[in-house]
Order: sequence, then structure tokens, then C-alpha cells
Amino acid sequence: MSSPPIDHETPVQGALIIHPEREGRGGARSSQARLDEAAGLALALDLEIRRGMVAPLRKRMPATLFGKGKVAEIGELCEELEIDVAVVDDALTPVQQRNLEKAWKVKVIDRTGLILEIFARRARTREGRLQVELARLSYERSRLVRTWTHLERQRGGFGVMGGPGETQIETDRRLLAEKIGRLKKELVEVRRTRTLQRSARKRRPYPVVALVGYTNAGKSTLFNRLTNSEVMAEDMLFATLDPTLRMLNLPDGRPAILSDTVGFISDLPHELVEAFRATLEEVKEADVILHVRDIASPESAAEAADVREVLERLGVDMDERRVLEVWNKIDLTDAEDRPMIEGDARRAHPPALLVSAVTGEGVTPLLLAVADLVDESPAVEAHLPAGEGAAIAWLYQNGRVIDRHTEDDGAVRMAVRLTPKALGQFEQLFPRIDLGAVSISDEDPI
Repeated sequence: MSSPPIDHETPVQGALIIHPEREGRGGARSSQARLDEAAGLALALDLEIRRGMVAPLRKRMPATLFGKGKVAEIGELCEELEIDVAVVDDALTPVQQRNLEKAWKVKVIDRTGLILEIFARRARTREGRLQVELARLSYERSRLVRTWTHLERQRGGFGVMGGPGETQIETDRRLLAEKIGRLKKELVEVRRTRTLQRSARKRRPYPVVALVGYTNAGKSTLFNRLTNSEVMAEDMLFATLDPTLRMLNLPDGRPAILSDTVGFISDLPHELVEAFRATLEEVKEADVILHVRDIASPESAAEAADVREVLERLGVDMDERRVLEVWNKIDLTDAEDRPMIEGDARRAHPPALLVSAVTGEGVTPLLLAVADLVDESPAVEAHLPAGEGAAIAWLYQNGRVIDRHTEDDGAVRMAVRLTPKALGQFEQLFPRIDLGAVSISDEDPI
């Protein structure tokens, strides 16, 4: 079985962070950056980091991952520093995890287990808890290995007690499979409910804008800035886990729905990607995707590549028409670097937007850019006689007004962009209003 979970009741648990450095791993990200990220994950679980180390790895040893000399060296370090938890920033096989725990005489947790611990601790909604539990059980199922002696004991019995001669490992596997099956059924119901909610939103002429990005890129802070909300936003990895939806007022009063999703991370465990597929379908269904990047991070480009990789695994279309890069935390960059960053943003395709979710810098251009992305239909001209205040208000609420002219008799002529669905609703609600095609420059919004 897997090793017991980290005991969060213990006041202080000393941790040793080990990043195995092997060729071809990490891409453009440096080993030190990977070690720092692993330390950030450990801090998110309130572990006390007593040492971090990069361990060169020429060859993966099947039994212990590291060679005998490195295993002995780390064991001595664990004893010297009185380590309680050794975090290995890599995927460990069940045998490797067990052998390292025996050699080092401490709890050993790999990268996947560490991220699962954080998700289990942060999930708040029923859906989030179900998804995390499904991912955890899928992970634990792989930890069932025959090297554990108690799993070899046979037990007799009939029916639910297992067949004659069923070993403990077979029993545990069967029980885990049954739990996983139940969770999947519950998640199917959750997905059905979410699909119904999504369908209800589609019946309203509101575009959906989804925030995605690397964990700690500032998505939740930007979400709060754009929607005047108070979603949890802290300077830590995976501060926000459960998805959140709020209304977003685009320029000219047109509302949209803004969705904040869980942050991504390099080597995101397969179990979590699969478990959170239902939640992240919000991204697939979005009209516009805002890819939020921490431009002040030296690893910003590598983090962006990791986000794109996860989105591709989810089957999200990264069509440039729907994706806009938002370079956040511009307030944390050095003044001398600002001209170079601005030039890189202009040369990006499509051009990126520089913002600071903390100070509000760049938020207005961002909202204008989002409004342009959701405005795909040609403008129509509406001639509204005097006294049609309800129709005028509806157009402001559900469309994007780009020109307005009041005539001497009180009538109003408006040029407005409406989605096909909104246009159909307007024609049903106000059949007496004349609509016609119009050609008005987008460069002159009111």
C-alpha cells in the first residue's frame, strides 16, 4: 500500500527536497528553478524546508532511482538534519518509494503524491473533492505491490468476502476498483449537472471568457480585479482549486461570464488531468481564453509551454482567434527591462497585453481586446423611435454599441454588434424595430 499521508496535525515536519537532474527532463527550465518549484509545493503543505538539493542522475535505478552512493549520502543527510519527509521531485515507482523509505527511515513522497496532497487539502466544493478523491485512489491503486507481505495472505469466504484463496492484494484491488467505480458514477452526475448549467448559460447571449495559466501566475488576483470579487488569491502554488464563475462587464456595458480555473504545473499528474477533465471543459467551451503569464518570472516562457501542453492534452483548440496572452505582474519587472518586454509583447502573434492585476495597469485595454474578440458578427443598425428605452437598454446590456445618434424628433439610431443568438432574441422581443446592415469603423467606438 502507499505510505500514510502527511500528518498535518504535527506542528513542524522537517523536509528535504531532492530534485533528480537527468538529461532531457525539464525542457528550458533550469534545475534550480525546478527545485525552487518543488520547494514551493512543499511550503504549500506547511512543511519546514531544511535543505534542498539537486541530485545528478545518470541512470534510473529500478530499485531506488538513485545509485547506492547517493542513497547512502541522502540517508546520512536525513539523519543529520532530523528530516521527517523526503520529497523527491520526480515520479517514483511503488518499489522505489518503499525501498527509499526503508533506507532513509523517513516518509518519502514523490511529485505526484505531493500535488495530490495539496489538491486534497484545497478542494472545497463537492465536485472538487470527488475529483481529488478519484485521482488519489487511481494513484494508490498503482501503489499496490506484491512486495508488501500482508498482501500475500489468503482469505476464504463467499460473496462479498471474496472467493476462496483470494489474496489480500486482490481484495484491496477489488475494493479500490469498487470505490473508483462509485466515484466515477457520482462524477458523471456532476458532469450532467454542469452540462445543464452550461446549456442554460448558452441560451443567454453572454460570451464566456476563461482564465488559464501556470499556478501562481496571478489568475485569481486578475479575476478579482476584473469582476470586483474576493476570490482567494495568495502568493502560493495552487491557492485556488475549485472553478469560479462571475459576471464580467465589458466596455459599453455588455456582460460576459468570466471563469477562473485551477492553475497548471509542469508534469501535472495524469490522474489529476483525467479527474479534472469535467471541470476544465469550461475552457473548451469558452468563447475566449485568456492565457495569464507571470512575465516577471524568469521561467515564464517554459511555464507557458507547459500550459499549452496541458491544454492540448485536454483537447482544447489553441486557435489564435480565441486565445489572448495576458502578461501579468508587469509591476514586478525592472524599469530597464520594460522597453524590451513591451517590444516582445508587440511582436507576439497575436500581440500580448501587459497588465498588473495588483495595480490595475493595462486592465482597460485588456477589456477592450476581449470585447473585440467576442465581437465576430457584423454590426447592425437599429432605428428606434422615441420612447423605446427598453430596447435601447437591452442593446446596451446584450450587445456592444459602437455608434449612437439622437435625431431631432427623439428617435435614436444605433450601430451595435450582436451575436447571432442575441440578434435573434432582439428580433423576437422587439419585432417593431427596424434593423439593417451597417458599415461603421471599429476605430470609432462611442
